[in-house]
Amino acid sequence: MPVRDIKSITIEVIDHDRQRYDTVGDYFFDEAGHLFILVSKMPDNRHELLVIVHELIEVMLTENAEISESIISSFDKDFEVKRADGNTDEPGDDSRAPYKKQHCLATGIERIMAFTLGVDWKEYERACNEL
Repeated sequence: MPVRDIKSITIEVIDHDRQRYDTVGDYFFDEAGHLFILVSKMPDNRHELLVIVHELIEVMLTENAEISESIISSFDKDFEVKRADGNTDEPGDDSRAPYKKQHCLATGIERIMAFTLGVDWKEYERACNEL
């Protein structure tokens, strides 16, 4: 099945404490089919761009695979509640994630973008985890 008919895409960089849960990137649709991508403000705007690219690719792939945003958000929120101290893994990397394949592909493209932009991946991960 093709990706739903998206009416518009709004990308907003926000203060981290405005996220729906502890994440640097989030997306959701409203009832009219408008896609919203929220990215936490970071000191390096290239980092924000990487999160935007990841979220946009992931949502398109999960929509194509008919994996709803509500299932993904529910998994992510549950993962965060149960997160062990010191664990900095992405919820989508977990073997139980219903969107693991789509998340991993988005991460691969994100890594290519990081390399192209001259962003050190370890530094980027550290910046994401420090918010």
